[in-house]
Amino acid sequence: AASADALLSLARHARDMGWAKPELTDSPGIVIRGARHPVVEKALEHYVANDCELVPGRRLLVVTGPNMGGKSTYMRSVALIAILALSGSWVPAESARIGPLDRVLTRIGASDDLARGLSTFMVEMVEAAAILHQATDRSLVLMDEIGRGTSTFDGLALAGAIARDLADRIRSFTLFATHYFELTLLSQTCAEVAN
Repeated sequence: AASADALLSLARHARDMGWAKPELTDSPGIVIRGARHPVVEKALEHYVANDCELVPGRRLLVVTGPNMGGKSTYMRSVALIAILALSGSWVPAESARIGPLDRVLTRIGASDDLARGLSTFMVEMVEAAAILHQATDRSLVLMDEIGRGTSTFDGLALAGAIARDLADRIRSFTLFATHYFELTLLSQTCAEVAN
């Protein structure tokens, strides 16, 4: 009964909110047209849908913009669409083609663990290291504002090194949000990076 209830809820919501049937494919990558965040779009009067194309040759997107500009919402909408599609649901988008994914790894938000003696920056670095150890070329990785908890130049160096490792060595499908506009230069030297 619980499975039927869950499936009925997904189907009803998909019908009421204009969700689309995703295409699951053996080809690597994520191509979404008109992606929406299913919670945020209900809270806003004018939600702007976005596209996302993460494919071989374009595995890491550097996402820039001001605070409250929608970077985190954009990244979360892509992850939610991928998870919904792989769970058998329709998705909040015009269309979605989702290739094989082995996991979704995220480094989003600021937190500390002072009881264990870990600053916000240290928690961020521990989580980033865990992602670099776990991610594969079939992973979806979301990195939000890596390096913000330290000095500008150290933070930029860390963010750049992490982005380059994800793009060149690991080759995961990555959304990398940053205020370090200098990271847009990675697209000139890394074949897999786009802005």
